[in-house]
Amino acid sequence: MQLNFSDFTAFISVARHKSFRGAGNELGLSPSAISHAVKQLEQRLKVRLFNRTTRSVALTEAGVNLFERLRPVFDEFDTLLDEINCFRDTPMGTLRINTSRLASRLVLIPMIAGFSRQYPDIMVEITTDDKLVDIVQQSFDAGIRLNTTVEKDMITVPIGPKIKRVVVATPGYFERHPAPAHPHDLVNHHSIIFRLQSGRIYNWEFEGPEGKLEIAPVGSIILDDMDSTLEAVLCGAGLGYLYYDQVKAHLANGTLVPVLEEWLPEFPSLQLYYPNRQYMPSPLRAFLDYVKAHRDAEMPGKQSKI
Repeated sequence: MQLNFSDFTAFISVARHKSFRGAGNELGLSPSAISHAVKQLEQRLKVRLFNRTTRSVALTEAGVNLFERLRPVFDEFDTLLDEINCFRDTPMGTLRINTSRLASRLVLIPMIAGFSRQYPDIMVEITTDDKLVDIVQQSFDAGIRLNTTVEKDMITVPIGPKIKRVVVATPGYFERHPAPAHPHDLVNHHSIIFRLQSGRIYNWEFEGPEGKLEIAPVGSIILDDMDSTLEAVLCGAGLGYLYYDQVKAHLANGTLVPVLEEWLPEFPSLQLYYPNRQYMPSPLRAFLDYVKAHRDAEMPGKQSKI
C-alpha cells in the first residue's frame, strides 16, 4: 500500500470541519467528491475513519488517532509554505474572509478591488453571512463585524470609516405624518423594525442633551436584512434607522429625507478580526498592511496601531 501526503488532505479537512460540505468549501470541491476521496482512503487503510449519519459526521476511534497524529504535520506544512512565501516578490495564496452582507458591500468589496490589483497572486474568497460564525472552526483567516459582536480573544483592527446612522423616510411619508422633533415622537410613527440574528428587536440609539436614549420602534413590518429595510422605506412604508453610507445617494437626490440628525452619534468602525496565531498567513499579513495604508491615507497624521 502506497499513500502520499495528498491522500490525507480531504480527511484532515473533514475532521477539522466535521462536515463534508465545509471541507468542500475549503478545498473547492463538491461534498460528493470529498466523500469519495474519504471512502477511497478508508478502503485503502481498511479501517473506518468517520461515523456518518444524515445530520452529523464524527471521527471513529481510529479516525481520532489518525487526525491527532497528522494534524501537527499539516499545520507545520502550512507554516512552511507561508515562510517560503515571504521570499517571493509578492505573496500568493488564499485569503478567506467572513462578513455580513452589508459590510461586504459597503466596506470590504471596494477595498478588495484595490487589494487584488496590488496582489494579483492572492485569491480572495469572501463569504457573507449575517449570522455570527466561528472563523477558526470554519477555517476563515479573518472576519469583519461590529466591535460589539467580536469575541474578546480576537485581535481587532478598525476597517472603514466610523459608522454614522440616520433616520429617514420618503417625502411622501412626511406629507402624511409630521416629522419627529424628538426621539420620543417616534411612538407616533410607523417604523420599520429590525430583528437581530439573536432574535432580539434592535432598539434605535440616540444621544442628546438628555444623554443616551434607546427607543423601541413601533410598526407592523419586521425585517432581518438592512437592504430589505431600505427598500421598505423607499416604498413609503415608514421610517428607517439605516447606515448613512447605505442611503447617501438617496439623500443627495431627495428620494429620502433625514430627521433627528442632531440626535444621532457616530459609532466605532467595523472591525477586521483574526485569531492570535504564532504565525500569520502571508495573504492575511498583506491584507492587514493594505488596510493600514488605506486607513493612514484617509487619516494623515494619525499613528496606526496595526
